[in-house]
Amino acid sequence: MTIKTELQATITALVVAGKGILAADESAPTIAKRFKAINVESTEANRCAYRSLLLTTSGLSEFISGVILFDETLGQKTVDGKSLPEVASGRGIVPGIKVDKGFVPLVNAQGDVVTQGLDGLAERLAIYKGQGARFAKWREVYSISPHNPTPVGITTNAEVLARYAAICQSLGMVPIVEPEVLLDGSHSIDHCFEVVENVQYAVFQALHRHQVELEYMLLKPSMVVPGKEAPHRASAEEIAEKTLAVMRRSVPAAVPGINFLSGGQTPEEATANLNTMNAMAGNAPWQLSFSYGRALQQPVLEAWQGRPENLQAAQKALYKRARLNGAARYGNYSARMELEAQCLGTHNTVGQP
Repeated sequence: MTIKTELQATITALVVAGKGILAADESAPTIAKRFKAINVESTEANRCAYRSLLLTTSGLSEFISGVILFDETLGQKTVDGKSLPEVASGRGIVPGIKVDKGFVPLVNAQGDVVTQGLDGLAERLAIYKGQGARFAKWREVYSISPHNPTPVGITTNAEVLARYAAICQSLGMVPIVEPEVLLDGSHSIDHCFEVVENVQYAVFQALHRHQVELEYMLLKPSMVVPGKEAPHRASAEEIAEKTLAVMRRSVPAAVPGINFLSGGQTPEEATANLNTMNAMAGNAPWQLSFSYGRALQQPVLEAWQGRPENLQAAQKALYKRARLNGAARYGNYSARMELEAQCLGTHNTVGQP
């Protein structure tokens, strides 16, 4: 199999109508924080049990095409001895891997950060691929303030994302490119629009310079939303209108899929905003989907509480959230679905046109 054939096979498996990506790639400090909120100790055994819970949810592949994992998870096994990537693949879900190593302050760009992890990336990717990963994800972070992101921050982060993406494709792994504009702050939705446009314009310029083939990558951007401390709260319609406008300005049609991050939105907000975008998208050249972490997992953690007897309730919570986002992929979600009983079946009858 050639590299291009391999990349196309992964894109075809990931970009599927009615489906999205589950982000289960929390770093050790992040998952410890999530566990602490439900009074669960972040041990290796508990992390394995929790991620096994996610991947063994019955019917999950009806709405989830891929899962982003943390490197620890690639080596973890279920009680019957199967590795977690094998569990995902066996259920029709493509395993992927987070490969960045977190961010540090960017010198001479006060308030901006840059993500680490390019050194040795090719060698790590080869190991991850051998463990079953078929795609990767790298996140760059942009804060909005009166002075940020700076031109240096925008350019530097774009260059790092492009270098990462080029390395991935050279090894036959699809890169998810994630330029996250943070929700923190009191900025207006129009200010967010300007930042997202500038960031994504720089990202695609850098991808072009590094000869990244856009047909074999996915974009994981922020929605255009006001800061969480802003006095004006935008409606789903306003968010969808502005997000679609900035995507049309900055994302080439060659990109097969845009998988939005939830970025601190509630599960209900993330689903409603994605739904409204798909309802308004018209002839958009890319599929508009999701790559949610907390917006899919928060109800699961609340149901689970670290107790084995809560396994089924937690999996029902995940299935329901995935199912609702599957409906949003078609623009067929409505708030009344939140009030329905947990779906017990595993048939995808919701959301199809």
